[in-house]
Amino acid sequence: MTVPPVAGLLLAAGAGRRFGGPKALVQVDDEPLVLRALRTLTAAGVGPVHVVVGAAADEVRALLPESAHAVVAEDWATGMGASLRAGLAALGALEGAEHVAALVHLVDLPWVGSGIVARVAALATPETVARAAYDGVPGHPVLLGRRWWGDVAKSSRGDRGARDWLAGRDDLTLVECGDLGSGRDVDRPGDLAGPA
Repeated sequence: MTVPPVAGLLLAAGAGRRFGGPKALVQVDDEPLVLRALRTLTAAGVGPVHVVVGAAADEVRALLPESAHAVVAEDWATGMGASLRAGLAALGALEGAEHVAALVHLVDLPWVGSGIVARVAALATPETVARAAYDGVPGHPVLLGRRWWGDVAKSSRGDRGARDWLAGRDDLTLVECGDLGSGRDVDRPGDLAGPA
């Protein structure tokens, strides 16, 4: 499956209050979640990947390879909307970038594999609005055509990210991915046992 030029946006700034610490640093199979998600994005052909950091920013940034671009969301504590705004601003500022879309992924989704990312990213155009679905339930990653970056950034507030902007859109394409994996997130340590 050929992936159009899609930039990756990995949101990894949260404090992980319910988990007991920043989830970007949590280990799954001896690998921090931030590196697992980054590997998933790059294996799917998405790049460059911008990793939005906030809580434990220095620790998370120290884990990243040179190929990843760290973006600090100064107001990360106000919620996911701040991370999304910071990441989209960084992507929009790239000189000479020809990326038609941004694929937004969350750091706490260890069972979203590269096949899921590639399936969603394959739909990329400047106009695309798409997201993975698992047994018909909308989830992540979310694909945002370049045309929409400014609109999404303006509407992203609190912990809702792009949820309000996506709600009820006629042009939203749900991409069924339940055959490839689980979109279940990791909120508490007990969730690390894996998908049910």
